[in-house]
Amino acid sequence: MHSYDEPVYLISVVAKVLDIHPQTLRQYEKEGLIEPDRTEGKMRLYSERDVDRIKMILRLTRDLGVNLAGVDVVFQLKEQIEEYEKVVDELRSDIERLSQGTKVTKGSLVKRKSRFDLIFYDDKKDKK
Repeated sequence: MHSYDEPVYLISVVAKVLDIHPQTLRQYEKEGLIEPDRTEGKMRLYSERDVDRIKMILRLTRDLGVNLAGVDVVFQLKEQIEEYEKVVDELRSDIERLSQGTKVTKGSLVKRKSRFDLIFYDDKKDKK
């Protein structure tokens, strides 16, 4: 069995399974919505993850009437949400780790990330 990210499907197989024209897959790639791997002979190979992403594109375009530019925006927002969820999970882990065995002191806690800083500050501490 192959992994979810392993590129194993040719463009003709994916097109047939999803009942779309291979040119549609080429267009999705041209628009930057999918990035299939390539063999040394430059043949496109799609992974199960790619196929699921294509299914999502088809749902958005066919069922919801979203154009390809809108699909790109949806995917960008989805990626941002996933990044934010990771940050929240890391912060929860940090809070859990800090609160186990030690008393969490009030004050500031700065968590550095590549795009932004999250700063938690208890202003009651400065008023003493």
